Amino acid sequence: MKTKFILLSCVAFSSLFSNEIIDLAKQYGLVAMPSDPAELRKMINEAAPDSQQYPTNMATYELGKKLYFEPRLSKSGIISCNTCHNLGLGGADGVPVATGHKWTPNPHHVNSPTVYNSVFNSVQFWDGRAKHLAEQAAGPMTAMPEMASTPELVEQRLKSIPQYVEEFKKVFNSEIKFDLVNTAIGVFERTLVTPSRYDKFLEGDENALSEKEKKGFKLFLETGCASCHYGVNLGGRLEHFQVVSKYKYYHIGDFRGDKYGMIKAPTLRNIELTAPYFHNGVYWSLRDAIKDMGTIQLGDNISDENADLIVTFLKSLTGKMPKIDYPILPPSTETTPKPDLEH
Repeated sequence: MKTKFILLSCVAFSSLFSNEIIDLAKQYGLVAMPSDPAELRKMINEAAPDSQQYPTNMATYELGKKLYFEPRLSKSGIISCNTCHNLGLGGADGVPVATGHKWTPNPHHVNSPTVYNSVFNSVQFWDGRAKHLAEQAAGPMTAMPEMASTPELVEQRLKSIPQYVEEFKKVFNSEIKFDLVNTAIGVFERTLVTPSRYDKFLEGDENALSEKEKKGFKLFLETGCASCHYGVNLGGRLEHFQVVSKYKYYHIGDFRGDKYGMIKAPTLRNIELTAPYFHNGVYWSLRDAIKDMGTIQLGDNISDENADLIVTFLKSLTGKMPKIDYPILPPSTETTPKPDLEH
């Protein structure tokens, strides 16, 4: 009986501890990604401002997926969206600096953020200059250090391929237009969401996280990490940077945020898959990134032990990746503009 009483007491304590963390998380504005498919679709549609005009359906998804993996959208014919936002590498590229046309590193020394769950970001790009996924898609395609293309070249390439002409007619009842290329890619990217054990815990499943993960979660909240990393995406909004002290790697690259010096706080979902960290890709160690962020933003010297507990929690944010079948792309024709690797 005594053993049974002790076990019941432990269970009761664990349940109270879990409820305490969940209540605290809600106070900080953390929101679960719904496990109910209908609720999740609703959340995605509410987050995508063009979802009413361009709803998600299988035909648009399939076209968007082809275009996401389509290297002929680039001037060289070898770079696609997936080059820098590799869906097999956590939606990022695993290098410090985004690298594009003719192996050109980003001139501002910025890192490629993950595309997974990006539909839940309130802004896109590190400086928040795009408000939604379709608007974001146009940027890299036409940036010289990235895909180095033009709207005219994108349209010419796709219009020279009969299968794409037919698909745009079917999906949009339109000829191929650059803005519709971006729209289709954005619709595909809406679906790249990764619910995790963390979400189940926030929904009330106290066994979804281990006791160590719960302790790390509580530390994450009490330390103040959620003051920037909140909402369903634990980030994705513009936040003030260098609130308490200077970032010691501030000199690497010339990126300084938007006109107010604000920088998008990246989503923490799948963070263990997306090293290196920070906007200029300096940190390879998640623990080091946490410790320095504590100093820069919170004025808190986070101990190694506490940083390790927070890392343990953050790994619970690694979600279930959607199954993506690599598309078979339609063949070029004699009229398809040739790749340009020289200019």
